[in-house]
Parts: sequence; structure tokens; C-alpha cells
Amino acid sequence: MLLRSLRPQASRISSVRGLQSHLANREFFKVVEVGPRDGLQNEKNFVPTEQKVELINRLSSSGLKVVECASYVSPKWVPQMKDNDEVVNSINHVPGTSYPVLVPNMAGMKNVLKNKNVKEIAVFAAASEGFSKKNTNCSMEESLKRLADVAAEALQNGIKVRGYTSVVIGCPYDGKTNPAKVAALSEALLSMGCYEVSLGDTIGVGSAASVSKMLNEVLRVAPAEKFAVHFHDTYGQALSNVLVSIEKGIRRR
Repeated sequence: MLLRSLRPQASRISSVRGLQSHLANREFFKVVEVGPRDGLQNEKNFVPTEQKVELINRLSSSGLKVVECASYVSPKWVPQMKDNDEVVNSINHVPGTSYPVLVPNMAGMKNVLKNKNVKEIAVFAAASEGFSKKNTNCSMEESLKRLADVAAEALQNGIKVRGYTSVVIGCPYDGKTNPAKVAALSEALLSMGCYEVSLGDTIGVGSAASVSKMLNEVLRVAPAEKFAVHFHDTYGQALSNVLVSIEKGIRRR
């Protein structure tokens, strides 16, 4: 039991040392900060607009070059994001820094087009049928059709598009995710015009082995510079998974 309890800690220490080695060699990594959107959207108590604005301004002043600042979803489903326009229009738009917003459908895209301060959007799709139906109330196939319309509208209006894939390792409804599904979904997002696809271990069940297997499949459809990774530290494996991704050539997280 003692040995088993020490394994996550040993893995974490090893991962930290591995990351330090990469940093010592002055290797470049791009960090996309999603806290103001992903971190706040599920908060039960509404966070005042001015606090959101202050958070985003502090993050961008720290040197971060990409800060996802809001989500254009129905306030009925995500009331925390009901002030999206106010936030986007009130933050300091630092030159050289991007402030993308999440857009799930054409209704959200139509609202985005009314705001000239939005220069980049993010779209998302799940790598499992169960998660897709629970999260967007449609199948994976239908989700991609919706997103293709959103991406086309954005690109026609000079707005950049970034893609997200969720549950790339495991799904709370369907269990383990087939890496081939992740690869196919990522390829579809790239084909519709996403300049980059972020691979998300939504429930944090990834390990070095499962992440490596997933990336091997994904990297068959596009080079590493087209991908980013997003890990949750549910079981203390996030650093290990980041290190594996770096060793596969991923430089965005």
C-alpha cells in the first residue's frame, strides 16, 4: 500500500524534473489561458463583471499572449457568461495578445458578429457520442455540421477559429475513448478551418501510456504544431501527461 501511494508522487517529481530540463534548454511553449471562461463558467455565484475584467487584465499584463475571456452561449444554460459583451468590450486589448471567445452554435456566432472587438473564436466537439449528446444535445456528426457552419461564418468575417476536442482519453458516459475517434474528430476540425486543435482530457483520467497512444494516432492526421493539450490533474497525472506531449512535439498547452 505504501509503494502504491508513493507512485503518483514519484511520477510527479520525475515529471517536474523532465519539464525543468526542457525549460533549461530554453524551449518555447505557448500557454493558452482559459480560466476566465472555463474556470468561471460553472461557478454558482455570479462573478461581477468588473472582477472578470480585472482578472483578464491581470492575466494579460503578466505576459500571457492568449486569454480566453468569455463564452457566447445562452444565459439560460450558462448564466455566468451573460455579461460576455460587457467583458469583451471592457478589458484592455493589449497589442499582440488574443482574447478568443467560445462559440457553440450559429446563435452565438450571430451575437459575436455584432461585437467588433472579437477577433478569434473557439469551437468545441466531443470525441464520444455520450458526451456530445449530454453537452450539446446532438450526435457527434450533427455537432460537426453545426460547427462547420460556425467556422465558415467566422472565417468569412476575418475571425480566426480554434478547435477543442473533449474527452480524448475517457468519457464519464461511454468509458475509454478510442484514439481513432479523437484523430478523426481533430482532422474534421482542422479541415473546417481551425488553425489549431486543443486535445482535452476532460475528466482527468489520462496516463502517460494512454496519452502517448492517443497522440500517436492524432499525429497521423496532422503535424504536432497543429495541436495543443489540456489536462486536468484529477489523479495527479497532469504534469506527466504534459511531459509526454512535449516529447511528442506538442508545444502548446
